[in-house]
Amino acid sequence: MHPHVIEADQCFLLVVDLQQSYAPVLHEWDRTIERASLLIRAARELELPVLFTEQYPKGVGPTTPRVREVLGDAPGFEKRTLSCLGAPGLLEHLGTLARGQAIVCGIETHACINQTTHDLLGRGFQVHLPEDALSARTRSDHDSAYRKMLASGAIASSVEMALLEVLRTSEHPKFKAVHALIK
Repeated sequence: MHPHVIEADQCFLLVVDLQQSYAPVLHEWDRTIERASLLIRAARELELPVLFTEQYPKGVGPTTPRVREVLGDAPGFEKRTLSCLGAPGLLEHLGTLARGQAIVCGIETHACINQTTHDLLGRGFQVHLPEDALSARTRSDHDSAYRKMLASGAIASSVEMALLEVLRTSEHPKFKAVHALIK
């Protein structure tokens, strides 16, 4: 298997700070939420570990309802740091998963996604970044951060590409269910 391909038994999904208060100011908010929600639903169908963060929810507010409902019982972590690895308990939770590949989606690409990605890379994780499930306030901030993370060793992806890599074959027992979500 190629070392840059997502393996179902090695990956987890990290959903970063998709909080409703960002909706008025985020570039392509609706697209970001739609793609992230699809990724979450499919990850849960595939029984991949899913976890999420919220940046200072007492001040910023909760995860948007459209995402919260598909997260189900996924563990959530409150944080004040830009990197998700600064959220109390998150790094310990990753240790219990014993998986080396992260699929990271959410906001903002140049802030929390960038710092989280670099911290994950620094700890030896392989990081896949589905660009259609990431955003920032401006397209230029998103683009600059995406290029920087790829140059640092993160792997470019999209929601559909990531899911198809996990499935591998139309004979996968969850293929029809995930394919229905994609279509």
